[in-house]
Amino acid sequence: MKILLPVDGSACSTRAVRHAIAHLREFGKRPGVVLLYVDAPLLERFTRHVSPEDVARFHARNAAAATRPATRLLAKAGIAWRERVLVGEAASCIADVAKQDRCDLIVMGSHGRGAFKSLLLGSVVTKTLASTKTPVLVVR
Repeated sequence: MKILLPVDGSACSTRAVRHAIAHLREFGKRPGVVLLYVDAPLLERFTRHVSPEDVARFHARNAAAATRPATRLLAKAGIAWRERVLVGEAASCIADVAKQDRCDLIVMGSHGRGAFKSLLLGSVVTKTLASTKTPVLVVR
């Protein structure tokens, strides 16, 4: 079994990582874990004035900060993982990675907004559910 853990550095995604770690044995003897961070692309009007190297460093710094809590928890639990960092729209990237890596389950955190706020603001969880056939376990 392979589990996809999308993280954004928030307390919600850290809760999802903790939940996955606590229940990992239920997913099989040694499930594969893919840790995913998706950074939003920068506006073109900004990137045209900045070198590609600076843009890459910006995304790398964001990824390091966002994945740090999850990597610490996984390392402390003695769980091996593979890390992926992408730039794009989060929900579609999550769905694409789940399909490409043949993940059996996506475990992700929810910020717990109400239905009305999610409708207005959009929700990565909601968009992921709509764009993937992979089962999604949402941790609140």
